[in-house]
Amino acid sequence: MNSTDIIYNAKVLEEKWQDEWEKKKIFLSNNSSEEKNYYVLEMFPYPSGRIHMGHVRVYTLGDVLARYKRSQGYNVLHPMGWDSFGMPAENAAFENSIHPKEWTEENILNMKKQLKSMGISYDWSREISTCNDEYIKHQQELFIKLYKSELVYKKEAWANWDPKEKTVLANEQVIDGKGWRSGVNVEKKLLSQWFLSITKFAEELLNDLDKLKNWPDNVITMQKNWIGKSEGVQIEFNIIVDNSVPNLGKSIEVFSTRPDTIFGATFLAIAPDHPLAKIISNSSEIVNSFIKEWQESFSNEEMLEKEPKKGVFTNVFVQHPFKKDKLPIYVANFVLSTYGTGAIFGVPAHDQRDLDFAIKYDLKVLEVVKSNNKRKPNEAYTGDGEIFNSGFLNGKTVEEAKEYIINH
Repeated sequence: MNSTDIIYNAKVLEEKWQDEWEKKKIFLSNNSSEEKNYYVLEMFPYPSGRIHMGHVRVYTLGDVLARYKRSQGYNVLHPMGWDSFGMPAENAAFENSIHPKEWTEENILNMKKQLKSMGISYDWSREISTCNDEYIKHQQELFIKLYKSELVYKKEAWANWDPKEKTVLANEQVIDGKGWRSGVNVEKKLLSQWFLSITKFAEELLNDLDKLKNWPDNVITMQKNWIGKSEGVQIEFNIIVDNSVPNLGKSIEVFSTRPDTIFGATFLAIAPDHPLAKIISNSSEIVNSFIKEWQESFSNEEMLEKEPKKGVFTNVFVQHPFKKDKLPIYVANFVLSTYGTGAIFGVPAHDQRDLDFAIKYDLKVLEVVKSNNKRKPNEAYTGDGEIFNSGFLNGKTVEEAKEYIINH
């Protein structure tokens, strides 16, 4: 027999060496090692019962890194666990008359066998499952520490609600506006929820991004966007009282990162769940219907960027803080109550969303930042330039105008 006749029997050979690795415990990390330590963690899978090609791709990439670092002399911690809470286990219990715990544990055993057959270098002695009592105990201890440190708090917020499953869904569990399992239209529901106070660490997180010397620029940018720190100013607009709409209040606060464009404002827009929108809806059937339609639809920030900008005029106006102009207030689907004050002043010439909205509802477009090129009718100019049409801000750069108007 020559070398070309040798047949590689994957099942026999791979099982043999996988047994050897397990006997010799060569993938176990050492707690007391004096070697350099390295931690490799892929996201834990949901134990659905079988792995798919997405799992194969992600876990193979992690395994390549773990093996590479071991070959360099690192003491590598490469664990595996199971994100084992969720609706599928509960639904399976109803559909198959089986206890969710039994269904979940059977799936874990099956998927563990599949992952082991791939020869991935996990330290299985570190295996966890999020539905195990031991894990829940530590999770609850951590929550109590966060609560005592005032790093968690409770408030009402909108959530994706599946009326058939009677449960909250993550954005990823909503497909084309429908529940991923039920197939029914997902609604918005105002619920009392827990939140982590991560904004307390925004400055520290942003500053420490500079220490990540080998990270790609696009990933750094994504992290900055996720942290979401915004610098700007809150501007108070006085409401022009109309006796046909009672209890409006005296003013509305708007947060803006572009106060330099204040003289280009031609309308105000508020989120459908803004307190003022609710007040106006009590005496306006049009506004009330718009809000109900918004509540019965699903949309996340990514979808809002692509969806048509929609709104409804409230028949209420505010006074521009630096001009005699009256600005109409609209309830709009592209304004989020979770950002700033839930209200924006629209500057169509210099914000694309505002421009799309203004074109649709025939609102005035007023340029206040000069660009080197003539602005296209359907494109907002968002770059730098000299301020004009802006009273005491005329002649300043964008940055100079921002600082000046904030101090003013």
